[in-house]
Amino acid sequence: MALTFLTGGARSGKSARAVLMAEASGRDVTFVATAQARDAEMADRIRLHRAERPADWATIEAPLDLELAIAGLGAKSAGIIDCLSLWVSNMLERGDSAEQIEAAAELAATACAASVADWIVVSNEVGMGLVPMHPLGRDYRDRLGRVNATFSRHAALAQFMVAGRALTLGDHNLDLTTKENR
Repeated sequence: MALTFLTGGARSGKSARAVLMAEASGRDVTFVATAQARDAEMADRIRLHRAERPADWATIEAPLDLELAIAGLGAKSAGIIDCLSLWVSNMLERGDSAEQIEAAAELAATACAASVADWIVVSNEVGMGLVPMHPLGRDYRDRLGRVNATFSRHAALAQFMVAGRALTLGDHNLDLTTKENR
């Protein structure tokens, strides 16, 4: 069916927009969560996000294996993946290389775009601020930027969220994930 990609800064309205889009689809909705409650603050965030979703939605916890979740949805379904930012963080923490992360992103984005279900994928945009001082921060920013570009390239609709408003992004034909374009 269709892949929609939503990106933006923290608390920009990405997740809320994804929920509204899924509700409006009239489809059975599955929420694919990549977060892991490793501390009290993250547990509170997860609890708040759950409260924003309708109670009848299915939830799949997929901190690393998005492909299995994507493959499990049928033709009358819509899925939300929230969010790629934590998915990339989880892969970095596991020790995945840049090549492994980019390959996983390509597989997941291709699977979403080819799925019989509609997919709405949420991710943070972390590349617009200061250059991180720590090498791990720079590596994370670079990896997530490439993952975001991959999902945007496969998306039928890509939007950038700012202060609760959606800006539709155009020209998704440029493949920034190839070595020639880095």
